[in-house]
Amino acid sequence: MGHKPVLLNEVLANIVLEPKDYFIDATLGAAGHSLAICGKYPGVSIIGFDLDPQARQIAEEKLNKAGCNFRIISQNFKELEMAGARNVGAILFDLGLSSMELQNSGRGFSFLRDEPLIMTFGEPKDYIFTAKDIVNDWSEENLKAILFGFGEERYAAKIAKAITRAREGKPIATTFDLVAIIASAVPGNYKRGRLHYATKTFQALRIAVNDELKTLSASLPKAFDLLKTGGRMLVISFHSLEDRIVKHFFQAKKKEEKAFLLTKKPIIATAEEIRENPRSRSAKLRILEKI
Repeated sequence: MGHKPVLLNEVLANIVLEPKDYFIDATLGAAGHSLAICGKYPGVSIIGFDLDPQARQIAEEKLNKAGCNFRIISQNFKELEMAGARNVGAILFDLGLSSMELQNSGRGFSFLRDEPLIMTFGEPKDYIFTAKDIVNDWSEENLKAILFGFGEERYAAKIAKAITRAREGKPIATTFDLVAIIASAVPGNYKRGRLHYATKTFQALRIAVNDELKTLSASLPKAFDLLKTGGRMLVISFHSLEDRIVKHFFQAKKKEEKAFLLTKKPIIATAEEIRENPRSRSAKLRILEKI
């Protein structure tokens, strides 16, 4: 299954570009949003950021085929200054994992596939630690802290204890190893809930490995500085921790009288989109316009 860009119609409806503008796709992925921007605004220069070489290759092929004017930077969006562009017309952050990352990366992002516990967006050699390092080496107290703090996992203490016990027998190596441990730690009614019982633990580990919240907090001011007057920043978040960071940053810019908030409440997916793409269920889009 190909990656379906989330809230695509809503993104297109809220981006207004001049023919020679720059558009920065801070989370390029398979270029779903950028391809649509290119189709609507063929004269625009697209600059995309992505750490994943597989994603970059797919994006390059799609954008080339469509005749887009683009440049791809093999960096995380925390290096936004590498865009080398000022007076940018619009910047988009889509903070969700693509279908490709979930299904084809082989790095253990999904609890539905048996893969090594890695969870790095880029090459593992470039990271201080992987998810495997966290579950095998970190103290029970630190595990509990990240599961609760980054995953908002109500059973963080029980899962952390189960992880530290399990690794005494043998190292925790794969996603299925970890899922089995989580299953042993949480009550039956939690396992029968709408949300898979491993979701929050996997989210917490991924955020910790990639330092996602700190990266987002540091990147939003950089993005704002790159915008031209009237330029817009659009951020699609997928959990409350990200959304809170975006909301507070946008509100601060409004209070400083440097921006208009175009979304008092975040835009969410329609029932039709959720049926077609269940991952859009938790998506929230916030939009800011620079004064």
